[in-house]
Amino acid sequence: MAFPKKRRYDRTEQDDEYFQCYSDITVHEEMLSDTVRTHAYRVAIARNHNALLGKTVLDVGAGTGILSIFCAKAGASKVYAVEASAVSQLACAVVKENKLEGQVEVINSTVENAEIPGQVDAIISEWMGYGLMYESMLSSVLYARDRWLKPGGLLFPSCSSMFIAPINDTTVESRLDFWSEVKDMYGVDMTCVQSFARKCIMGKDMAVCSVYAEHVLSHPVKFSTLDLSSATLEDIRNITGSFQFCCFGSSLMHGFAIWFSVTFPGEDGITLSTSPYGEETHWKQTILYLDEEVQVEQDTKVKGDISMSPSENNPRHLCVTINYSIGGGICRTKIFQMGN
Repeated sequence: MAFPKKRRYDRTEQDDEYFQCYSDITVHEEMLSDTVRTHAYRVAIARNHNALLGKTVLDVGAGTGILSIFCAKAGASKVYAVEASAVSQLACAVVKENKLEGQVEVINSTVENAEIPGQVDAIISEWMGYGLMYESMLSSVLYARDRWLKPGGLLFPSCSSMFIAPINDTTVESRLDFWSEVKDMYGVDMTCVQSFARKCIMGKDMAVCSVYAEHVLSHPVKFSTLDLSSATLEDIRNITGSFQFCCFGSSLMHGFAIWFSVTFPGEDGITLSTSPYGEETHWKQTILYLDEEVQVEQDTKVKGDISMSPSENNPRHLCVTINYSIGGGICRTKIFQMGN
């Protein structure tokens, strides 16, 4: 019996869906409400004002235009704010409201189709997605870098790093325990539902939620670093790394958390981090659950490797494969999806 192939979206349809999402004001409200994110860009730009004074800047995925305005206020003579979604109309209004029409030019286009008159001295973009690469605009930033950035030009941010750590998730514990408590609540035994609940909660979809420092079971490991001045499309399509942890103490391990940081150019090296040890951002952390929880003890070894790549069905979505062993046990593999 022949089965129909999975539907594969064409790139135009994927782009339309992606840019339509960014026409929703809620998305921009969430990003601007993230003061950790927005202040990091503001401070990084301000501290590079000598490098931006009288220079030209390209803002890739400008949204409502706030980063372009930061650059103009830092002294850039011209900022090309490229935004493909309908929110570009709002960016025009914001630029006018701030009396910066002479410095900031809003271009309603994808960066791949934009017409920029000549090379630029700096490129700025808030391109990072959940788990760094989900719905990321990094490929567009690299395209803009190769086409328009002058040799030695600045990239904001200039590099990114990714981290992983094993975690205990008390929320999962309480949700699983709930099914054994139903009998006390209503006189009906539903303990048998617990295994089904575990499959639903600890499935193959990545979860975006907050992880608290006390739930991290070992020192985190940096498993990947990207230098945006030299990174290639192949580099960002296949991010790989390895890890080895030594657990702090006795606990249930439910999975792994991954997060990222980005660093901006300049002597101060301003860093925007989405670590569970810092202030919360709208990216939170991304959770990769095991098939079932595992008891770990003081000094239990957890090791393995991780790879991140675009989803087969949509390059803006994310697929993560993790191979791991706990306490010297059998090496297991689990594949996670985000967006499919």
